[in-house]
Amino acid sequence: MTPNWDYTMIEGKGAFINRPTRTGKKLYDKFFIYVPTELARDSSFPFKTNDELKIRIDQKNRRLILEKTG
Repeated sequence: MTPNWDYTMIEGKGAFINRPTRTGKKLYDKFFIYVPTELARDSSFPFKTNDELKIRIDQKNRRLILEKTG
């Protein structure tokens, strides 16, 4: 079932990035989601720098859900 969006959606192309980081003698994966600048600076973008986020995986719809905590 496709959602019925009754508002304008702003979109851009992002990326899921792994930047391995060395701590001591071990190499650890460090993952980031790149959000295009034009989206992050838009007045309707829901997050600000350093906001703490709750991240969930919707397995049924294969989506990642990000929400502000608090």
